[in-house]
Amino acid sequence: MSHAATIHDKRPSTLRGASLPKWSPWAIAVGSIVVGIGISLAAGLDSKIQWGLIAAILFVLGTYGIAARVEGRRQAKDRVATSFVWVAFVIAVVPLVSLIWTTIARGVKVLDVYFLTHSMGVVADTEPGGGIYHAIIGSLEQVGLATLIGAPIGVMTAIYLVEYGRGRLAKAVTFFVDVMTGIPSIVAGLFILSLMLMFEMQPFGFAGSLALAILMMPVVVRSTEEMLKLVPNELREASLALGVPKWRTILKVVLPTSIGGITTGIMLSVARIAGETAPVLLLVFGNPFINSNPFEGAQASLPLYIYQQFSNSAGSGAAYDRAWAASLTLIAFVMILNLVARGIARWKAPKTGR
Repeated sequence: MSHAATIHDKRPSTLRGASLPKWSPWAIAVGSIVVGIGISLAAGLDSKIQWGLIAAILFVLGTYGIAARVEGRRQAKDRVATSFVWVAFVIAVVPLVSLIWTTIARGVKVLDVYFLTHSMGVVADTEPGGGIYHAIIGSLEQVGLATLIGAPIGVMTAIYLVEYGRGRLAKAVTFFVDVMTGIPSIVAGLFILSLMLMFEMQPFGFAGSLALAILMMPVVVRSTEEMLKLVPNELREASLALGVPKWRTILKVVLPTSIGGITTGIMLSVARIAGETAPVLLLVFGNPFINSNPFEGAQASLPLYIYQQFSNSAGSGAAYDRAWAASLTLIAFVMILNLVARGIARWKAPKTGR
């Protein structure tokens, strides 16, 4: 090999250029925040939202300028796309964190054992004291009854669509499920209210459960349908090849294989209906006293309790505190349901051997 060829082999590859260190995005972000605050103060801007938007714009522009100078325009475009993703993530997280922080800061003022174990009773909305025990009982009973109604119907509908559904009927069911997925909650409440007026019935908890079940069913159908589609057809064919009837194959093979995802979908649908206010406002009507019978008389619920405390408070600080404490309790309830759903999904997930 000649001396010239040896020198040529030792030249650095043109495909490997200079690159920014891993900590550069953090440094650019900190610099953008500092410069953004300085520009905002100099311009006399008081809103922190404006400060954040200016810092975000500077972060994107700074990322492109520094990356283009060091790594080239092609790599700079890739880093700008990544920076847009991070900016969108921060924009989505900041309101959520702010909401949770505000709810916790205001809700812990009156959230204690007394608040959780007492009802409003004879306490006026403008007076201190009282609790949400009656609302917790109402929410648990109404959501529980809605789950007992909506979950089986939703699961069986999904089984029909995946295992049996063919032709126009299946297409019609799919179409109506799609329509019900986007139906406003007030429409479901009005539908049940029209039936109540037809039979001259008074507000009671079970009526709210019926409206919540209508809102729950399409979510269960969609989630269960996707889980059933993930079951390999080989399992069905192997069971059918052994002479097992189709209904037994579904019951013993298909459902146990997808039970984790189905349960997760049901839990998430329960979390979805737990915070509905409009149907409960129309059908349950609210009750400051404890009513543990959902089939007779008006009942309370956590979303309705929050609405009533805010709307009937007349500027009372005690009512606002109770509303924030009830909001914190409802958020905790929904969070627990989501954690349970994630736990069930991991527990029922197929184990892979090494």
